[in-house]
Amino acid sequence: MTIFFNKPCIIGNELEYIKQAVQSEKISGDGMFTKKCHQFFEARYGFKKTLLTTSCTDALEMSAILCDIQTGDEVIAPSYTFVSTVNAFVLRGAKIIFVDSKVDSPNIDENAIEPLITSKTKAIVLVHYAGISCDMDKIISIAKKHNLLIIEDAAQAIESFYKNRPLGSLGDFGTFSFHETKNIISGEGGLLTINNERFIKRAEIIREKGTNRSAFFRGEVDKYGWIDIGSSFLPSDIIAAYLFAQLEHLETIQSKRIALWKRYYQNLLELQKKELLILPVIPEYATNNGHLFYVLCKSLEERSSLIEYLKQNEINAVFHYLSLHKSEFYKNKHDGRELPNSDKFSDTLLRLPMYYELSIEKVDFICETIIKWSEKLKS
Repeated sequence: MTIFFNKPCIIGNELEYIKQAVQSEKISGDGMFTKKCHQFFEARYGFKKTLLTTSCTDALEMSAILCDIQTGDEVIAPSYTFVSTVNAFVLRGAKIIFVDSKVDSPNIDENAIEPLITSKTKAIVLVHYAGISCDMDKIISIAKKHNLLIIEDAAQAIESFYKNRPLGSLGDFGTFSFHETKNIISGEGGLLTINNERFIKRAEIIREKGTNRSAFFRGEVDKYGWIDIGSSFLPSDIIAAYLFAQLEHLETIQSKRIALWKRYYQNLLELQKKELLILPVIPEYATNNGHLFYVLCKSLEERSSLIEYLKQNEINAVFHYLSLHKSEFYKNKHDGRELPNSDKFSDTLLRLPMYYELSIEKVDFICETIIKWSEKLKS
């Protein structure tokens, strides 16, 4: 039987809530389930304002507009990330100044940020890879010193914390994803968190196509009109209905994913001790939300060999990002600096299957298969 890399789950009242949303005769944006989701996130994590979006990409694009990014502005970001992280700012005319990953983590190397700041720098965008926090104290200190905005791409970081503070709450903005590969899902879907109060009012306007429609529905104005730029970033309440059913089981989902993560780590630790693979590092300031489990191979060739061996045993494992500074679109715009750690993760990082319905027994089988591959490799 094939072990898939990912499998979306139905864990509770997803279908019932979708039915309720349809029967409410309000399935466009900001219906009753959207409001329930907003209330959940703000109560659980203390975000000052939350707005559901149709994707994390949309949340990032909203944050770029809110940062007032203009042509010629510079935005600092990691190279090892998904294109949406930076494309949102490129769309506004920004030049991306890419930063390398850390030696032992795909996260941005916070010690490499400050030398790249110029008079044109407007913002720092960071990614909490695998739900593991960046070193936020250092990054916040740099941002304050240079009067820069911080956007947390927390697409993978639901229920993750930095020194007991929820990710997505530390920057001016946080962005989350509920894509079907994430811990909590709605098929597609995202969330923008606004932690700097001066942006809240404008965020609502941008999300509603540049109108003050939200204020109108709250009775704060007697009519609404076009007062700013914006787009239609809000999702259908059907998406929110599915999401809210998942949120009701957040702790159950998290408990299972973390148990799977720990089983992988326990089973593969011996290979790390033998220096055959490298396992993820969780800094003492960060928590682990069980979003994904990865291993680092010694080379691109070894990773390709492992992927093929797992495939022969009906196990789907995949690599992740390719360094954006070397991408077809941006390589001629990059300033030419080498980013060796980002390239290392591009070549050697392998993600193993991780989803709620995955069993401990299947994790054991996957690990046994990897161990057999390592034995073949040595022989």
